[in-house]
Amino acid sequence: VQLQASGGGLVQAGGSLKLSCVGSGRTFSDYAIGWFRQAPGKEREGVGCISVSGGNTWYADSVKGRFTVSRDNAKNTVYLEINSLKPEDTAVYYCAAGRTVTVVRLCSGYGMDYWGKGTQVTVSS
Repeated sequence: VQLQASGGGLVQAGGSLKLSCVGSGRTFSDYAIGWFRQAPGKEREGVGCISVSGGNTWYADSVKGRFTVSRDNAKNTVYLEINSLKPEDTAVYYCAAGRTVTVVRLCSGYGMDYWGKGTQVTVSS
């Protein structure tokens, strides 16, 4: 599975963005997908993950209520909708796929099989 994240950009604080993670390959729907971010000088963190069916999601405490992960398996796409953007959300956002992993473990940094190239999100104050 090859993954490509897109949809990043420069946004003012309080604004919104919707990132997309498009996967290639017929088995995309067999993978849980996670969104991760890494800001300069900081460790990578999992922000939101979604199960194969989309029925289970997990979010980092720092983004709960503002980030929503969803997926459309017919389009081989997982989305990350980000609302009420804050300057501290500035980071490169990546998506990753894990085939035999729960959403909690995936977002904790375990069980990733594939990574996509990231997309930059910059939030101005």
